[in-house]
Amino acid sequence: MNETKYDLDEIVNRKNTCSVKWDGTDNFFQKENLLPMWVADMDFLSPSPIIEAIIHRAKHGVYGYTFIPQTYYQAIINWFQRRHNWTIHKDWIYHVPGVLPGISFAVQAFSKPGDKIIVQNPIYTPFYSIIKNNGCKKLLNPLKLLNGRYTMDFKDFKKKAEDPRSRFMILCNPHNPTGRVWTREELTTLGEICLENQILIISDEIHCDIVYPGYKYVPFSSISKEFEQNSITCTAPSKTFNLPSLKVANVIIPNPSLRTQYNKIRKRNHMTSPNYFVSAVTEAAYNKCEDWLEQLILYIKDNLNFLKNFIQTNLPEVKVIEPEGTYLVWLDFRELGLGSKEISNFLFDKAKVALWEGSLFGKGGKGFERINIACPRSILSEGLNRIAKAIKN
Repeated sequence: MNETKYDLDEIVNRKNTCSVKWDGTDNFFQKENLLPMWVADMDFLSPSPIIEAIIHRAKHGVYGYTFIPQTYYQAIINWFQRRHNWTIHKDWIYHVPGVLPGISFAVQAFSKPGDKIIVQNPIYTPFYSIIKNNGCKKLLNPLKLLNGRYTMDFKDFKKKAEDPRSRFMILCNPHNPTGRVWTREELTTLGEICLENQILIISDEIHCDIVYPGYKYVPFSSISKEFEQNSITCTAPSKTFNLPSLKVANVIIPNPSLRTQYNKIRKRNHMTSPNYFVSAVTEAAYNKCEDWLEQLILYIKDNLNFLKNFIQTNLPEVKVIEPEGTYLVWLDFRELGLGSKEISNFLFDKAKVALWEGSLFGKGGKGFERINIACPRSILSEGLNRIAKAIKN
């Protein structure tokens, strides 16, 4: 295994690379000179084995159609067995160009217009548009916030699952934006309600590899044979190793009947040859970059501690919802007494910082903002100091 020591304090200039985060922020928000801390990608270099694998492939010079080799599947299988004690098989795995397309294909495969899909708000914004764009209706099962920690409302979930038009739920584990890593007990209770009411689980587990010490990610599908056969899991190396633009993700479907239905939609959408770099990148990531991930998790944990200490000392009006996983932090600005748009505009105009407005995550997000802490500590410090200065003034 590669034992390289990575410098995560290094500032990488991402401007003039068509970066959504660094080149697109001002235009997206129609503001100027914003420090971008909203988009969920990292400001770190990807690990060197991935860079080397891309260069090696690129040097070949012929970028024709490709297929997925056996070594790609084996890298995924080995990773989830080694890291998460989850045994999966090659024929369960379907490559897709992203977790969101993977979820959208599932909505098309297992619902019809007018069906209801359960989500646990506040939730990752694109879930809403996937449901709407496929002619379905969202059914909200709001998370409960108590003493700075979110929990599931199982009584309400059972009620929503019993709705005759409910078809499935989109689970997010670890949860974006709250950072909860759902426990085995929580997932078991949820899964049993779903089995009782014939609710299929579509689980977005893209953040599964970034979990802080003291917490444990449990793949929903791994809990029992019954859950395995009633679930579809979406994963990707993209959040883990900072590869979102390379369009590599995987949908894992143990149930053969569900696989058949899902594959019909993939074919209907002409999911054929993958990106030229997909197999090389995935194999390098899962086979050679575990040491980088371990260093990354510790660095982001230190960033989280830095943020908590800074806010406690300099921004007592703001409360941190401490994440158990992901590199995203949910900040509670409600004590400022401003509406969501007012908070965002204040951050844009006075602090010159772009966070992700909480109300966009649905009901329960008003007064909150999401910040990305996967950046060199100097950038995090700059952003927090800008916010503190603006609030004090």
